[in-house]
Amino acid sequence: MSEKTAKLTHLDDTGSANMVDVSEKNVTSRIAVACGSVTMQPETLELIRSGNAKKGDVIGAARIAGIMAAKKTHELIPLCHPLLLSKISIDITPDDTLPGLRVQATAKVSGQTGVEMEALTACSVACLTIYDMAKAVDRGMIIGDIRLLEKAGGKSGHWTAADGGTGGT
Repeated sequence: MSEKTAKLTHLDDTGSANMVDVSEKNVTSRIAVACGSVTMQPETLELIRSGNAKKGDVIGAARIAGIMAAKKTHELIPLCHPLLLSKISIDITPDDTLPGLRVQATAKVSGQTGVEMEALTACSVACLTIYDMAKAVDRGMIIGDIRLLEKAGGKSGHWTAADGGTGGT
């Protein structure tokens, strides 16, 4: 889609914000995958790995927080539809090359609208939870690289970041 033909779907003909009417869309299986990272001092990563963080199991708490956030996305993002999610998974992987943690969130639904915002919200809140639980020892952590990796289903079809963001197939 070119810039000249692109249209923001959450704006009506007058430019006012509105919720997209999805009532005429087909119910399809939809999936979205988002990722992000939390970069930290090597000592902080080791503390998290060892399970000795002052607030407890950082990775476990971040996983639960991400799942809870995905289920509440419509309460956080004003024009999102409430969805009956069928699956949310949060994978958190230590990465010594950052050093830090890589977060990947996958959201699934059978519905009339996509789950990109749910995956992105889950990833963001999981990263924020990691920061919150480890900030006592490392306030300089950096949350970054939060983005959509893939979406499938619906009228626009399949899209991956590997496509360079050029569109679906």
